[in-house]
Amino acid sequence: MTHRGTRVLHVGSLARVEGEGALHLSLDGRTVTGARLAIYEPPRFFEAFLRGRAHTEPPDLTSRICGICPVAYQLSACRAVEDACGVTVSGAPAALRRLLYCGEWIESQTLHVHLLHAPDFLGADGAVDLARTHRADVERGLRLKQAGNAILELLGGRAIHPVNVRLGGFHRLPTPAELRPLAEQLLRARDDAAQSVRWVAGFDFPDAGCDHDLLALAEPDRYAIESGTPTVMPAPGTAGLPPDSDRALPTRTFPLHTFGDHVLEEQVPHSTALHSRLDGRRHLTGPLARYAVSGRLLAPIALEAAREAGLGDPRQGAVCRNPYRSIVVRAVEVLQAVDEALRIIDAYQPTPNSHVEVAARAGTGHGATEAPRGLLYHRYTLDPSGTVTDAVLVPPTAQNQGAIEEDLRRQVQERLRHGEPTDAELTALCERAIRNHDPCISCSAHFLDLTVERTGHRATRT
Repeated sequence: MTHRGTRVLHVGSLARVEGEGALHLSLDGRTVTGARLAIYEPPRFFEAFLRGRAHTEPPDLTSRICGICPVAYQLSACRAVEDACGVTVSGAPAALRRLLYCGEWIESQTLHVHLLHAPDFLGADGAVDLARTHRADVERGLRLKQAGNAILELLGGRAIHPVNVRLGGFHRLPTPAELRPLAEQLLRARDDAAQSVRWVAGFDFPDAGCDHDLLALAEPDRYAIESGTPTVMPAPGTAGLPPDSDRALPTRTFPLHTFGDHVLEEQVPHSTALHSRLDGRRHLTGPLARYAVSGRLLAPIALEAAREAGLGDPRQGAVCRNPYRSIVVRAVEVLQAVDEALRIIDAYQPTPNSHVEVAARAGTGHGATEAPRGLLYHRYTLDPSGTVTDAVLVPPTAQNQGAIEEDLRRQVQERLRHGEPTDAELTALCERAIRNHDPCISCSAHFLDLTVERTGHRATRT
């Protein structure tokens, strides 16, 4: 239909991502003049209704933000409140928190790799369609996801919105006997994870790159998951650095308590989600950023898998900036999480106390963890009674929106250089580019409206 000089293509469903959003492209001939990823889901006001709550409540409340990565919200909230109260968790509870997070990485990353993203590379409409031609690969993915869920069920009490996590640790710690069957399942899962890396490494990847600054947590001696220091690898060609997109560049760090000074949020007219910029620049969090910042600290089995998968050796400065290859990095991270989980179980020694007490006090605390989709930041201010007076949550997808828009603009522009794509081709390209980043739009999504505005073209709806 004709509508204000634009051609509108309505896509009934953008499957295989979480969230409700729309993409608006403005074209002048074969030049892309604008790309906006509009998120129009109603805001859920978590920051507002956390105010006035007791300091013990944010872990359970924020876990309801996402049914796929609730542990990320729980543990980020725990770290922030514990920081405000001057408490550090160590020993067995700290180790089991990392194990719990490994479970979430396994189930969430596997969901994306096998059921959401792989169909794009294999010409399938979705996981059910893919199972007709790649049944063994889909079944392997389901086994891996079951292994991740088993960790969540044992440590968290259930796979979705775990109930065993609390400030200072857990309500109850498992016994070594309870962990033994889990270890047996994870040994089989490690073989499945290694096979999944080899599988996705064989996909046909378009040539692409991204010139965003990369932001991830980093620790000195291990691949960061549930803690770390914000670390930035700048974009190639910036600040006089060489424009080599596949080599590591010097990183810089900043204290977590200054996160709000570096990552600034702003409201944009086309989105109900805030957009973020890192020191005034577009940035990207997630697997590509983690691999660039900490890839050299992967376990030997994961390092070798990454090298054999064509990602290079991060110990020699290899960096992956191709968003299409993010599926390979995610598969490597699943292998890393399985191997890490086995090491934690092997070294586990239960303690008499399942948690340390976190007494209320006035203060502001900061917490950040690496959710599967990227760095997740929480900040809480408490009054002397422990009541939350202010809350700030900065999820990874909100940080990544600018980078996603730029990648869309660049990939559509490249396609236009090679001809005039049909509406169907343009839609498929945009959906695929979005799925590279596995966005969690409100941490659950369902469809995309694609508006293409072409100068001088009559608008139609198909």
